Amino acid sequence: MIVVALYALVFFTGGGKPTPKLGIDLQGGTRVTLSARNPDGGDPPRESLEQARSIIERRVNGIGVGGTEVVLDGSNVVITVPGEQGDQAKTLGKTAKLGFRKVVTSQPVTPVPQPSNPPASGAPSSAPPSSSGAPGASAPPSSPANGGGGAAGAPQQQPGGDSDEQTKKEIEEARKLRQNPDLLSTDQAKQAAAAEKAFSALNCDPKVTDPLVGNDLTDKPLVACGDKNTAKYLLEPEFLPGTEISDASSGYDTQNSQWVVNLNFKGEGSRIWGDFTSKNVQKQAAFVLDTQVVSAPTIQSAILGGQTQITGRFSQAEAKDLADVLKYGSLPLSFESSDATTVSATLGLASLQAGLIAGGIGLLIVFIYCLFYYRLLGVLTILSLALSFSLVYAVLVLLGRWIGYTLDLAGVAGLIIAIGITADSFVIYFERLKDEIREGRTFRSAVPRGWSRAQRTILASDAVSFLAAAILYWLAVGEVKGFAFTLGMSTVLDLVVVYLVTHPLVALISRSKSKVLSNPKNLGLGAVQQLGSERKAARPATGRPNVKEA
Repeated sequence: MIVVALYALVFFTGGGKPTPKLGIDLQGGTRVTLSARNPDGGDPPRESLEQARSIIERRVNGIGVGGTEVVLDGSNVVITVPGEQGDQAKTLGKTAKLGFRKVVTSQPVTPVPQPSNPPASGAPSSAPPSSSGAPGASAPPSSPANGGGGAAGAPQQQPGGDSDEQTKKEIEEARKLRQNPDLLSTDQAKQAAAAEKAFSALNCDPKVTDPLVGNDLTDKPLVACGDKNTAKYLLEPEFLPGTEISDASSGYDTQNSQWVVNLNFKGEGSRIWGDFTSKNVQKQAAFVLDTQVVSAPTIQSAILGGQTQITGRFSQAEAKDLADVLKYGSLPLSFESSDATTVSATLGLASLQAGLIAGGIGLLIVFIYCLFYYRLLGVLTILSLALSFSLVYAVLVLLGRWIGYTLDLAGVAGLIIAIGITADSFVIYFERLKDEIREGRTFRSAVPRGWSRAQRTILASDAVSFLAAAILYWLAVGEVKGFAFTLGMSTVLDLVVVYLVTHPLVALISRSKSKVLSNPKNLGLGAVQQLGSERKAARPATGRPNVKEA
């Protein structure tokens, strides 16, 4: 039933191929270099770089079995991902700061077509991304479209410019233009002049690098581009930092047939958010990621309790990406993708074939030994190993879909070693049976007693193996985690097979009335049964004295 359930999931869910995902050493991948920038133009602190590396690693490889490598190279973070995930890897370091700002005004970059019939709140798929909570909030039809993509830039920066060439002077000039305190001046003339100058200076071309990305001042106003570069926004100082988000997840809203991102705030963040929404009903709040307005919803009513929902025209991947960015936190530094290259498989198909051949040879030797030494019990061993392999294969496929697990050569090595662990459990059980039969018991009576003694040894042995794998997984990094993961997983599945397959089959054979199955010689127990009979006959009689009746 377990096998049927697993393979039903393999073939009828996920929509992918029924094969495990392969690691970068077997299928190649993409290497992306993210260059760090410091606001003052100096070298980024090593502590901040290490913190950023840790956050990026959690984003792409949360439990360490996705085959992704994230390492530091000077002031760069180098990410290597298996398969064709280069575009996703390029966006991993794009967000250094997340914050919430109140929208003062907005200006479309290009004319935005207006729908003929204004849609109801949260209903149409054509509505721009919005944020809602109980009872909800959404962007009005008249507001500029929001969404994510492109960097805003200052006009003096040429398209394709390298962020490494941006100096402290350029950052300060951008701040003077787009974070000028006069943007919120009580003098209407000053405010209008500053806003006109800032809007004119802001270039929303996605090919232009923005010197303010990750370098904006949270206590000053900000002029920023909308997330699809269709609008420009004048924003008040940040009133809520992204660090106050406790959790974020993506999901599908069946009622409105759209993908959404659910946000939960921490205690203080929930209070600030609730207070802001209470005082700013029918006003816009901007979700700002590195000077980019991801969403600028209109607050329709107070959102209390800290639970908020971002809705809009998200695809499944877009919703997940945004949720991951929000969930794993802001980076302490600003990064820009400076290089992306395709990596060929370092070991490739030949190494995979070599690993499979090694595993096949190991299995064949185990099969021959079991058939020669245990006869029909050896056939049970072969069946159990085949079932164990089918379980492992199905679990690997499903883990690849559910948690992004990728099988690399280290993982293959762990599976090969697991063959020995699984076979060892069978040997322990069968040798305990032989011990009982040597004591003069029949095969049928030896099975329950032998199993009672064997299972304690099997549990102890597998517990030690699993503990070693768990400690190795906890302490190790990189490919060694994959080795420890497959070793621990195979150890658990070994117990499943021994308890639910091997022992029940042996018990059935012991109760069988078939002469073929009940013949000790066919079970590899002929010699030990003869020895047991001899020992039993040689024992002195016990109980009633041997007195002949008159």
